Amino acid sequence: MAKIELKLPKMGESVAEATLTSWLKDIGDSIEADEPVLEIATDKVDSEVPSEVDGKLLEKRFEVDDVIKVGEVIAIIETEGEDTDEDSSDDDTGEKEKNTTTEESAKAAEDLMRKAEQTIKPESHDFSEAQRFYSPLVKNIAKEEGVSLNELEQIQGSGKDGRVTKDDMLNYVEQRQSSSPKDMTSSKISAETTPAQPTSTADVETPVNINAEDEVIEMSRMGKLISKHMIHSAQTSAHVQSFIEVDVTNIWNWRNKHKQAFLQREGEKLTFTPIFMEAVVKAIKDFPLINISVDGDNIVKHKHINLGMAAALPDGNLIVPVIHDADQLNLLGMAKKVNDLAGRARQGKLKPDETQGGTYTVTNVGTFGSIMGTPIINQPQVGILALGAIRKVPAVIETSEGDFVGIRHKMFLSHSYDHRVVNGALGGQFVQRVAQYLEGFDRNREV
Repeated sequence: MAKIELKLPKMGESVAEATLTSWLKDIGDSIEADEPVLEIATDKVDSEVPSEVDGKLLEKRFEVDDVIKVGEVIAIIETEGEDTDEDSSDDDTGEKEKNTTTEESAKAAEDLMRKAEQTIKPESHDFSEAQRFYSPLVKNIAKEEGVSLNELEQIQGSGKDGRVTKDDMLNYVEQRQSSSPKDMTSSKISAETTPAQPTSTADVETPVNINAEDEVIEMSRMGKLISKHMIHSAQTSAHVQSFIEVDVTNIWNWRNKHKQAFLQREGEKLTFTPIFMEAVVKAIKDFPLINISVDGDNIVKHKHINLGMAAALPDGNLIVPVIHDADQLNLLGMAKKVNDLAGRARQGKLKPDETQGGTYTVTNVGTFGSIMGTPIINQPQVGILALGAIRKVPAVIETSEGDFVGIRHKMFLSHSYDHRVVNGALGGQFVQRVAQYLEGFDRNREV
């Protein structure tokens, strides 16, 4: 019998870890090659990890909700083939070592136990006596950062069933490091005499009055991730908004003229989204300082224009697939890319790479009838554009023969931007340039 390691595969650029959401196989189950063994989730995408061989599940290295790094061994699969020389030699060596070192190991363990009993430490990093479950990643962070078991037990977990997650640990370590030794000492003294107080207004939880007829529904995993992401963005960026009304009558008429022919020729719909995306790309080229990210005290000016496209899912959540190198696409290529990503997003078939690396985001709030919105920036970007609903409105039309009132198709563009690095002039000029490209759309162009 050979033992094969099932490792977490590389899932795309910038994806370094994933959360184990469920095991599809139990120990002892038979597995065929390419058959899914478990399900994992990154920040936005759920996917399955298949087996590369036929065999039987022999060992599970992680539990549900554990965070796994790319390349780590998730499980051991036993196959019908023979062990490799390396595996066989390891087994032989291991068997000999078991026979020759059992007594030494037992004696060493007893010595360690005696030393531990003789040396009383007020803060221990031995988690064997923990009152609740901690994943290997959480334990490793605790050991590296010097977080004792007593401290760990006091951390309120945000994971399933109150489990402490990686984010909980990193937030705790960050808060602890931001406090001076004097503050830490005084807080320890006060903690012995007074109840613990929230460290910030964000930690204050307003009591909820629940009646007997009320239904309590747990947030979905994606809902929890979105909640944390939005709170983090609101606490990170100084959000400012600029609004502008745009006349898109030319675009409305042009699309109505070509959409049927486009459907027959390409086999898919021609929507407004690729037209708007094209205008945004042109405006970013004119104002490249919109296409940036903030890294501490530095500004990262991105060479590639990767447009995020917020899409609604059937369960009500949102996902943001990314159109990489959007400036390299013509209108036909943009239309095909938009339709492909939107369709696979609704089916849950996006790849991890297709939700990573965005440098600017566009969201269509008009899909649900909203005429404008104030979207929250998708970190670490510095801007997001909301497209309002297109409406028929009476408008003053200026001509060489005078002004008159006519019916036009208009919409609002809402631009949210990070005032730490994007001032009002840049934020306003950018959305104005998008409007100019839309209003200047060529009615005679071909798809």
